[in-house]
Amino acid sequence: MDTHVTPFITPLRVSDYHRILADHPRYWGERDLRPLHLLALVQEFGSTCLAVRADDGIRGYVLGFVTPDGTGYVHLIATRDDARGTGIGRALYAAFAQAAQARGARRLKAITSIGNTGSIAFHRGLGFDTEIVDDYNGPGLPMVVFRRGLPLGLP
Repeated sequence: MDTHVTPFITPLRVSDYHRILADHPRYWGERDLRPLHLLALVQEFGSTCLAVRADDGIRGYVLGFVTPDGTGYVHLIATRDDARGTGIGRALYAAFAQAAQARGARRLKAITSIGNTGSIAFHRGLGFDTEIVDDYNGPGLPMVVFRRGLPLGLP
């Protein structure tokens, strides 16, 4: 991460959610994923929705929660355009995994579209198993499903 500003990870606040949506292109480029940003996740699962903060704003965030069967599910994870390649994504996953495990999670899960090669490579790099599941997101809408056990054990 940038040595000029020391970032830290804290729970995401409602005000952060609104700031992230206002700066949506900085995290997602041309893809409009605003409908997937559910404020209820921040309101109800605040301890597992996290932000990487620095003096220059939110550099990355994760929206996630723990399911009743002990799965830490990452709904969205993003790094701001000027902070990519700095380890923020790995740091967010490590912090989420720790928070999820503290709430009873025994495994992690996430999904992405089959064309999202960046996400697939990132998750494989974190040791996730990948599986293409037909009709996961509805008829004719396959998704890549990522799974791995806890602890995450990232360096």
